[in-house]
Amino acid sequence: MHLPGHDRQPQPAARHVKELPGLPLRTKAVQRIGRAIARALAEAGADVALNYTLGEAAAEAAAAEFRDLGVRAVTVRADVSREDEVEAMFAHTITAFGTLDILVNNAGLQQDAPVEAMTLEQWNRVIGVNLTGQFLCARAAVREFKRRGPRPKVSRALGKIICVSSVHEIIPWAGHVNYAASKGGVMLMMKTLAQELAADRIRVVGIAPGAIRTPINREAWETPEAYASLLKLVPYKRIGEPEDIAAAAAWLASDAADYITGTTLFVDGGMTLYPGFESGG
Repeated sequence: MHLPGHDRQPQPAARHVKELPGLPLRTKAVQRIGRAIARALAEAGADVALNYTLGEAAAEAAAAEFRDLGVRAVTVRADVSREDEVEAMFAHTITAFGTLDILVNNAGLQQDAPVEAMTLEQWNRVIGVNLTGQFLCARAAVREFKRRGPRPKVSRALGKIICVSSVHEIIPWAGHVNYAASKGGVMLMMKTLAQELAADRIRVVGIAPGAIRTPINREAWETPEAYASLLKLVPYKRIGEPEDIAAAAAWLASDAADYITGTTLFVDGGMTLYPGFESGG
């Protein structure tokens, strides 16, 4: 069962607008959460570069949808666990838009197994996409932010990086050791980058989704019985929607959140409140 609604990719690049300055690059932007974030950024006025690995037609359809909103949108195929493909993706985005101001680090996948049955390939693939991929994209974005320099008419920050993580950056998840380890790593990577880059006015923040309604976790919400079981983990008593994550991302990317860095915003309906203890344990 896949509660956080992952299987993500790279980010959008945005142009200057009143709420959301910058060119965002959005990794894995054709999945439900990724597409919702990309649309929220486009609605705020951001030009977007949409990353995908599979599903070129879906990526192009999303780009066309965003162009109808009056922004520029391009698609870029890249496996974020591969350094050469990440570098090519950023070069393509910078060529298309001149620079970028926002990175939404959204790539992620699951390959689940009990620890005794998990292969090294499963471990490496999940760590490679979920953690190494976020590092490679963040590094490329920081290099571009510093090369380009301040754009005070666009944003108060030199650049913004949003790392999409999971409630499993703090909640252990038996049978998913590679996934939980990758998300714990994302959390400390985000905090460390925020500490290192704050003096440069580069903001680095995290979003941790809880149970989000996506096709990949359909079995967790499709039937009334499954949905009732899922809600035992969610004090707010509803499943999250991709738009819940998108709204949080758009706000964090805007100057309204300019004094926020180095922290994770949990968008989880209270899943991290340990609902098993709600009646005294």
